[in-house]
Amino acid sequence: MIGRLTLSDFRNHADALILPDHAFILLTGDNGAGKTNILEAVSMLAPGRGLRGASLGAMARQDGPGGFGIAAEVDGVTLGTGVNANAPERRQVRIGGVASSANALADHLAIVWLTPAMDRLFLDSPGGRRRFLDRLTLALHPGHAAHSARYDAAMRARNRLLSDLRTADPTWLSALETQMEEHGVAIGAARADLVARLNQLLAHQPDAPFARPMIEIEEAEPQGDEPLAIRLGRQRRRDAAAGRSLTGPHRQDLVVTHVAKGQAAALCSTGEQKALLLSILLAHAALVAAERGQPPVLLLDEVAAHLDPLRRAALFDRLADTGGQTWMTGTEPSLFSDLAAATRLTVTAGHIFRSTT
Repeated sequence: MIGRLTLSDFRNHADALILPDHAFILLTGDNGAGKTNILEAVSMLAPGRGLRGASLGAMARQDGPGGFGIAAEVDGVTLGTGVNANAPERRQVRIGGVASSANALADHLAIVWLTPAMDRLFLDSPGGRRRFLDRLTLALHPGHAAHSARYDAAMRARNRLLSDLRTADPTWLSALETQMEEHGVAIGAARADLVARLNQLLAHQPDAPFARPMIEIEEAEPQGDEPLAIRLGRQRRRDAAAGRSLTGPHRQDLVVTHVAKGQAAALCSTGEQKALLLSILLAHAALVAAERGQPPVLLLDEVAAHLDPLRRAALFDRLADTGGQTWMTGTEPSLFSDLAAATRLTVTAGHIFRSTT
């Protein structure tokens, strides 16, 4: 768990200190007060661009010095990240005081989130669902971030070469396609392992009070047994004409089905889709806890407001059962009245106050 969180010039927080003393950290306050900014800061203690997917420069406080800092104590190790004002898009990470890569953060902390922007996850583009799938996969397979980064780098380099196929070096293209295969196989295997193990847990979950989902990975086109590098080599002209690589794990999609209704999640109601997401997150937390010996940190932005009292109480019980740390936001303290033990904080215009109600 995060035992101490400090922010410097992050979003609308000039400086902030949070010392959680319970598994639940509840952030309440008006819209625009800075509650979600705190969740975003926590999400930056993992590889990637955080729960908003924003640029680093956008995270620095307006009218501030131009940089920002985030630090947390996790099991006696200090994790820190931020940017300097003179390089606002160059992320720096320190673990235990030593400069490290952002991908190395995954070895120390698993973080998963659910935000209002994800309410349309099943209706929007496959890219959003892949990012969600990869966040879940990363919590179980910390090396997934490094494989994804190297795959993307090789794919971008290949795409640049294909922009002028006539002058592209075939040997260099083959080397890049081999790299894509190496890391692509690892990406696909990690995703498939996560999905298989999640489905094993979900198969034993009840259909209420939360909808029970089953999940699968859908390929953009049949892959067969042909190695990815050979397939990419064969499809260079097609990819050059398209201006992008049309084959590989970056084209996979996450498909979720409401089991009781036998219906695709995209066809379910908004409330059912939220329930399906919560079921996935809760099963995932149990899976990660069993595998890594520590559950993931969960960031739930404005989740309680969209649940009736029965499902809200059930959610709190399930979250407590995970044994992990959960950060939640809401506009009204009454949303969390059923939680007896919690770190309750009021957020007002970038300032944080401890509350007893």
